[in-house]
Amino acid sequence: MPDVLGDISPKQELSIRESTAQVCVWEGAVRSSKTIAQILRFLLAVPGARQGRIVILGRTRESIYRNIFEPMMDPELYGDIAPHVKYTLGAPTAKILGRVVHVIGANDKQAEDKIRGMTVALVLVDEITVIPEGAFKMMLSRLTAPNAQLFGSTNPDSPGHWLKRDYLDRLDVLPNWRSWHFTLDDNIALSDEIKANLRANYTGLWYRRFILGEWVAAEGAIFDMFDPQLGNGNVIRWEDLPEMRELIAVGLDYGTTNPTAAMLLGVSAEHDSLGRPTPRLYFIDEYRHDGKHAEQKLTDAELGREFMRWLNENHLPASTSTRLIPRYTILDPSAASFGVELRKTHGVSTTPADNDVLYGIRTLASLLAEKMLLVTDRCKGFIQEAPGYSWDPKATLLGEDKPIKVADHSLDAGRYAITTTENIWRQYIRLAA
Repeated sequence: MPDVLGDISPKQELSIRESTAQVCVWEGAVRSSKTIAQILRFLLAVPGARQGRIVILGRTRESIYRNIFEPMMDPELYGDIAPHVKYTLGAPTAKILGRVVHVIGANDKQAEDKIRGMTVALVLVDEITVIPEGAFKMMLSRLTAPNAQLFGSTNPDSPGHWLKRDYLDRLDVLPNWRSWHFTLDDNIALSDEIKANLRANYTGLWYRRFILGEWVAAEGAIFDMFDPQLGNGNVIRWEDLPEMRELIAVGLDYGTTNPTAAMLLGVSAEHDSLGRPTPRLYFIDEYRHDGKHAEQKLTDAELGREFMRWLNENHLPASTSTRLIPRYTILDPSAASFGVELRKTHGVSTTPADNDVLYGIRTLASLLAEKMLLVTDRCKGFIQEAPGYSWDPKATLLGEDKPIKVADHSLDAGRYAITTTENIWRQYIRLAA
């Protein structure tokens, strides 16, 4: 195994040398180098992991590939180790230093069943706070091989999150646990300019969690970084849309007594002054029917016809590109009847939305903060809803992050489109992690 400790920061080296406990957690700010240290510690442990399986656990196999395998296979980060890491996106197993490694996405309903039968010698857990509590605790119960270890990393969440409440706050009575807190300045590979830009992007709750690395309660506006100012903020004129590489999806939030809203998501084909690709995501257009304001409640058949008329329009300015068609229509998972109507009458197959609310909010917040998601002035419902979208103070008192379910229909439609197609747009868009 090559000697790579000289290329890492003092905090990374400290955590690697001290990580001898059964469960070791790297937590703190985004881009703070905690995951790089976690991966290196995992790689150092692979050759000695015996009498049990080696596992990497994360929210999805796609997120594991992005957060773990892409850096692990980068020779600039891991030198001579990188060529000995073999993984194909979506595959159930990888080969690392000659060992078979099981790759498990924890949002899979069968994840706990897969874990239940295992004897585990070594596990890496990516982003602990966004995987189900049951899957994590099941994995803890499978650390039954001699000297088995779990290495996990995460950004902060609510102080009432089960990881903080049940484990990190009780380290003094958990002798088999160790944890290290990382800040942005612990990453010696980032320039002062990059760090300043990251600090400038975030405000409020997200600044305290993502930049300061604090476990703080959610309160106030959820998207306090959203700037509706035309041209200088997150909103642009529809006529000013750049060329689109692809229309990824339409996210659809279905309502009977509430409004039905749809948001069209595209990824641009923009380039900087040197000709380098600089793609961004855009909410290009919006469909909205509010039966209360229209004084007309539509049947599924009527709503389907109206939605299809909108969907079949050309949603791009004539100056930007040829006509493009959205790859997916992503539907509110509770709207089965409307999905049947679209399929049987109009031949449109829908994809059930990923409805992980908190993960979707977090992803939207990061995209908006880093100006990697812009909204055209045609998306009036989204622009109206975003500034008033707030955390539920009653849930906060119970230690939970939960939004108030009021005036969120275009926001939900947009969240469905973003979260469900993440494995597509992440090929183009990079966010702090």
